[in-house]
Amino acid sequence: MNGTTIAFAGSALDRADHVRSDPEKLAGLMNWRARLLRLDGLDPVISRDGGLDWGTLADADPQAELVFLGLTEDGRGCFAEVAPRLVGSVAPPNPRLWQAMTMLGSQDLAIYGGARSLVDWHARHRFCARCGQATALAKGGWQRSCTNAACKAEHFPRVDPVTIMLVEHQGNLLLGRQPRFPPRRFSALAGFVEPGESIEGAVAREVQEEAGVVVRDVTYVASQPWPFPSSLMIGCHSLTDDPTLTVDTTELEEARWFTCAEVRAALDGDEAAPFIAPPPHAVARHLLEWWIAR
Repeated sequence: MNGTTIAFAGSALDRADHVRSDPEKLAGLMNWRARLLRLDGLDPVISRDGGLDWGTLADADPQAELVFLGLTEDGRGCFAEVAPRLVGSVAPPNPRLWQAMTMLGSQDLAIYGGARSLVDWHARHRFCARCGQATALAKGGWQRSCTNAACKAEHFPRVDPVTIMLVEHQGNLLLGRQPRFPPRRFSALAGFVEPGESIEGAVAREVQEEAGVVVRDVTYVASQPWPFPSSLMIGCHSLTDDPTLTVDTTELEEARWFTCAEVRAALDGDEAAPFIAPPPHAVARHLLEWWIAR
């Protein structure tokens, strides 16, 4: 996509697998030079200069687990804490979070997104899915291990693949809106990839389920890590020969075809546009910009 930086992607931190796999090397980084990402629950804390707020390991809760986020260019370890109060909690995105995200630069968003997904996963995976016993943090937070000597199962942070797709018919674009969207907002259709399914298969199934449209010629465009809680948005483009819509109202409130001029007007923020485009941090907006640029 012409080198465009997509929100939550492109962290400058070195994930340093050779460090997180070596307890001695990892312990050697936990010193006065280490940085602790300040979080309010799962939300970012914004510094006075408008970036992420960092402290030292001395600021960490003694009862919290520390997860290793990676190394800075000058070799300092970066960490985040899994606060005890987060364990077992569910923290959906809130309006305050969306506002904070508009303040952060691309590098800060990428670091925050990875930290949020990792911390949230640890808070919700305290017990082994195989035997039910407690798990313990391992590999700097990139693994949890069952403490039951008879089990010893290893669990790893998960990422859920989601296809998000443009559907085109003779120069028009199919977009939909969910009931939870702000008024007048439309976006690309999307859905989770199911077990045993390819990306192309997921695109075809989701579009047919939600809008009753059969697609062909599915191509990949771009991807985005989406930390709510931990998805990989896989942006695609597809074509259809029949624009007839049969909308599944349990999934979508509405689906419509829009012309190129209408999409361009929405992206330009034209008040007369027939819909409001997705926000800048959403991969759906990048897909629309990519389509217009073509």
